[in-house]
Amino acid sequence: MTTQSPTPAPGEHSPRWQWPIDLGRYDTRRTVRAAEKQAIIDLGVVNLRRLARHNAGAPQWRQIRRLLRPLDDAAAALDSPPTPHRRRAMLDAGAAVLLRCAETGRSYWSWTETEWVDLLGRDQQDFCKSPPGWADDAVRPYLAAHAFLLGGFTAFYRLGSFSRLTLAWRVFGRDRVDGEIRRIRAVLDGWGYQLGRDNDTLLPMVACQLFLLNRSPHIEELGTELFERIRGERLLPDLRLNTLHALQRAVAELGYCEPPQRMTGRHSARATGGVQEWARWVDRWHDTSTLTPRVRGSVRSNLFKVGRWLEAEHPEAADPASWTRQTCAAWIAALDRMKVGDYVQRTVGLKDRIGKPLEAPTKATQLSAVRTFFRDCQEWEWIPRRFDPQRALATPRSIAALLGPDPRVIADEVWARLMWAGLNLQEDDLPQTRAGNFYPLELVRAVTLTWLFSGQRSDEIARLRAGCIRWQHDGTTIAGDSKQILARDAVCLLDVPTHKTGTAFTKPVDPVLGQALDTWQAIRPDQPKFTDRRTGELVDLLFATRARKVSSAYINNTIIPMLCRKAGVPAADVRGNITSHRARSTIATQLYNAKEPMTLFELQAWLGHRSPQSTQFYAKISPTTLTRAYDDAGYFSRNVRTIEVLVDRDAVTSGAAAAGEPWQHYDLGHGYCTYTFFEQCPHRMACARCDFYTPKDSSKAQLLEAKANLQKMRALIPLTEDEQAVVDDGQAALDRLLGRLADTPTPAGPTPRQIDVPPNATLLPIVDVRQGKASQA
Repeated sequence: MTTQSPTPAPGEHSPRWQWPIDLGRYDTRRTVRAAEKQAIIDLGVVNLRRLARHNAGAPQWRQIRRLLRPLDDAAAALDSPPTPHRRRAMLDAGAAVLLRCAETGRSYWSWTETEWVDLLGRDQQDFCKSPPGWADDAVRPYLAAHAFLLGGFTAFYRLGSFSRLTLAWRVFGRDRVDGEIRRIRAVLDGWGYQLGRDNDTLLPMVACQLFLLNRSPHIEELGTELFERIRGERLLPDLRLNTLHALQRAVAELGYCEPPQRMTGRHSARATGGVQEWARWVDRWHDTSTLTPRVRGSVRSNLFKVGRWLEAEHPEAADPASWTRQTCAAWIAALDRMKVGDYVQRTVGLKDRIGKPLEAPTKATQLSAVRTFFRDCQEWEWIPRRFDPQRALATPRSIAALLGPDPRVIADEVWARLMWAGLNLQEDDLPQTRAGNFYPLELVRAVTLTWLFSGQRSDEIARLRAGCIRWQHDGTTIAGDSKQILARDAVCLLDVPTHKTGTAFTKPVDPVLGQALDTWQAIRPDQPKFTDRRTGELVDLLFATRARKVSSAYINNTIIPMLCRKAGVPAADVRGNITSHRARSTIATQLYNAKEPMTLFELQAWLGHRSPQSTQFYAKISPTTLTRAYDDAGYFSRNVRTIEVLVDRDAVTSGAAAAGEPWQHYDLGHGYCTYTFFEQCPHRMACARCDFYTPKDSSKAQLLEAKANLQKMRALIPLTEDEQAVVDDGQAALDRLLGRLADTPTPAGPTPRQIDVPPNATLLPIVDVRQGKASQA
């Protein structure tokens, strides 16, 4: 009752499969005659399960011959080893079909998809519960084969947990199905897919689902329309769509269908809403613009927000040709007062930000989108030039004043811990999926160290080419396949592709990065070429595996959270979330503040900036460097100095101070001044030795210093510009100060000229606030 497909020779494929049931040979009337129904009832379950056709003379078998013959032919076409158990299951499947024909009064030729599902059950448990109750688990696959061959049933996605692989083996032949799956696996294995593992069952299951839906086991007959139908009608669970994507890529590589469209996420839905007339113009612009797809989509989304505002506030301006300067002014005013969530299509992800004012960069971006739209429409002569978009839709000064680059440097201690985590990355640190690690450790480590050491944008990292690392020693290039050991002082060069501000360039990087990239490239599976979205070239991307390039968002979404977990640091600080671009500013700042720092122009070349003005935003002076420079400048000590003061506590406690006895004695070095308001005396830096002056060599001064109850203190003395010059410049400035003070009265009354100050007058000894040392000019 069964047939075996011939085993192909090595390197050959099985012969092409042909549909085994020719409907033209059978009586396919949709109704079951009364005699046929009665014959099935008379034979009963026992005879039907055994199909005891050895009693060919029994009239009941002749009555149902038109129903038996297709069942026999379908059973004979199956590739099933003729074991007693399988033969019994096959006979039970035929009996179940005949009993259901008698029950419904309709032949299986007319059964609908739902009627077949009712017989097969929506899962294994449902099948065992429904009649006939004597049918065991082994019957269901053969019943499904009859549904496929006789009823054209392909809705196997409605049958719950069901072995599509076993069914495909039965229908198409095991050797043929396995051979086609091996062809797919060979392509995927070459790209590094883990789906090619021998113990994997997901790929065969999805492949067999396609074979059954297409009613053919040959991959050259898997067209693009079939893949699109499966996605559109959701004929596979979401968890298997990645496998479907990989399978289509393999079939496309073999040249039998188109490659799959880019897999998009939940943020990929195109913007809609607003005035229809405005939407038509926006879509026309989107189809014509030469901006990159990402920028074009962003502008389109912002323009649809304008369309919703027009629908609510200015429906008469739905046609861009009707816009005037007044309309532009109204839009700018409305935008300036908008809140987060106003005129948007979806609020998912906004969370607690709804209702807050829009930030200045958001306003500027939306104004830029409208400017671009009207500029292009006027330039392409779609609408008349009624206003200048650059002026009528210019960013207001109040908004422009809040704009500017804001590179947020990561704290040194946090960056050091992230770098340690990246250098010590292990297999256990990688994020796990149901199938294990999505990317190999060598790839993840290479991407991680590129982020930590290259100082490049995430887009540039994702677009690095294979072979981007070069080694040089003493100006001589070391070949990538050279067996020589790299010298300790070998220079590692990184070739950076064309980026948003300039053309391709080469920069030196740390050898640890070069070694990590070389390690990954040594085991990197061959990949198909990818189109560089910036240059349009077909290139070999370094960070690619499974025929898919690593996304530019991979660093933000996976690498940084992984490093933060390993390093034990939060994923955000006072400056916001730790993002891929913050590493660029951090590295630039550290290079600019190093012990032997890079100059601004050297840093500009290393970062790849077109202008040093851009580099200035990244090269921040660190707080440590700024503190050292501030201390060296001596701002406080330049304006304020200290002088020692002797306080006679005996004079204070005895009441002599209240009676006018001196109690404060300012140490002038060569003597003491007892003037209470010493800080106000114009002669304090070059004492004129008036009546308040007491020489140190006098007996009064010696008695003062001999007192036991004497307290020493320091007083802050603010310095004028002339006095500061005396401190800084020395004797010449002192002489000039003496000349200016010659006729200035002292606290005692007479001027220095009247007192006749000696020409060898000395400068007041002062103590530097920073150093705590006396300074004598």
